[in-house]
Amino acid sequence: MFAGIVQALGRIDAVTDMATGKKLLVDLGDLAPPAIKPGDSIAVSGVCLTATEPLTPRMVSFDVIAETLRRSTLGERKVGDRVNLEPSLKVSDAIGGHFVQGHVDAVAEVLAVRDDPADWLITFGLPALCRGLIVPKGSVALDGVSMTVASVGRGEFSVAVIPTTREKTTLGLLCRGMRVNLETDILARTVVHYLRELQAGEFLAIPQPTEAAP
Repeated sequence: MFAGIVQALGRIDAVTDMATGKKLLVDLGDLAPPAIKPGDSIAVSGVCLTATEPLTPRMVSFDVIAETLRRSTLGERKVGDRVNLEPSLKVSDAIGGHFVQGHVDAVAEVLAVRDDPADWLITFGLPALCRGLIVPKGSVALDGVSMTVASVGRGEFSVAVIPTTREKTTLGLLCRGMRVNLETDILARTVVHYLRELQAGEFLAIPQPTEAAP
């Protein structure tokens, strides 16, 4: 589990094809200390990955399976690309953003960037799978960054980006036509799923406990 608060900007140093997908070698940048251990969960541009082989305090490899490559932008990443990094939460950590699982729902394309320093607004296409799951003033994770939805229109939604987010994450590098990993809010996803199943008449009734015989 993550909070959508990016801790460091990393860089992809190598991409290797494997039978099951790809291996990414990532320079963790400022996330390096303390050392990442094998088995640790790291959100890499919004995708929860498991560290498999720390080669140095700064360099860690991740195995990315075919399903993850299909559902996210990690299959498009090249050597030199910057990635947002966030380690998994500890029980005692503050939740500065919102609960993020690192499970990408869809890939969203940038439709427009209004790069006014006083009002930086990015508009994304709204994937069909995510319609009904994104609401004005609700939460969404874009490449792992917790953002508040500014507006939702027919087939699109927008977020306003503050200067710190532009400087500290890859959202400041976005331009028209680029793609980001999109994760909708877990609460909205759960409620909408329940209502859709209820409407379809396929939601199983929860059995009620019976009194024990005297």
